[in-house]
Amino acid sequence: MSGINLEVRGVRKAYDGHVAVDDVSFAVPAGAVYGLLGQNGAGKTTTIRMIMDILAPDRGEVHLFGRARRAEDSRRIGYLPEERGLYRKMTVTDHLLFLAELHGLPARVARPRVDSWLERVELAAWAKTKVEALSKGMQQKIQLVGTVLHEPEVLILDEPFSGLDPINQGLFKEMIADFKRAGRTILFSTHILEQAEKLCDSICLIAKGRVILSGELATIKRERGGDLFEIRFDQPSAPALDGVPGVLSATPHDGAVRLLLAPEARPAEVVAALVAGGARVASFRTLEPDLESIFLQAVRDAA
Repeated sequence: MSGINLEVRGVRKAYDGHVAVDDVSFAVPAGAVYGLLGQNGAGKTTTIRMIMDILAPDRGEVHLFGRARRAEDSRRIGYLPEERGLYRKMTVTDHLLFLAELHGLPARVARPRVDSWLERVELAAWAKTKVEALSKGMQQKIQLVGTVLHEPEVLILDEPFSGLDPINQGLFKEMIADFKRAGRTILFSTHILEQAEKLCDSICLIAKGRVILSGELATIKRERGGDLFEIRFDQPSAPALDGVPGVLSATPHDGAVRLLLAPEARPAEVVAALVAGGARVASFRTLEPDLESIFLQAVRDAA
């Protein structure tokens, strides 16, 4: 993995006085799976539309392949927008061939790719069927195939898992993994942190239009792992942890309790306070935080 395939430099976008994206910057390494994360309304889609040149930023720049974005770069990008759209009266094959043509792919090249992809996503039997006759799940497969037919160097997916059934979620994840193995670059936005945690090499967390945390996920977990602990008790039920000095939150999990401690808290003193109060502590260990815990803590820190 070397070089930067996509870089967003201080972009800003406001609508009627409301700032949707405020000085957002991040860089996506070539060959990486990069997650643009945040709650609905955080500014993810607006940022992606600026990357795709659908919206012009009020300020800032988007660079692709080591230089300022050019119109012809669209042929090197696969883009799946949040608002999906298909030509419902076209047959499946004709629809995909049309999308391939828009990306500059000649029919002699596109046709075998269409046939191959329809076999892969188990839609070959519906090749001559009109799109409107397909189920929602089938249409989702067609949308994704249309995004990757021209074998883009960079794949940009806006909320790709939204509304997907479990089978198609698995298909999308498998295809993202295949693209990564092929050395392609993937940027996807999502508010589903569990999916991002399984797929991403690096992330950018956005809240209220601003970046609150970004970088390699493994590094972020190491740096943020010092305040999350798991404690187990040698007694029928866990003692009350409310009011224990240094404990910000306590969440039961799989027979244990996960503790989020204040940054200034000393774990040994927390355990000593519990033991002094009569608790029988069986084990106490540091946990690597999950992405949801990291996100919630980063939002609190930024407030």
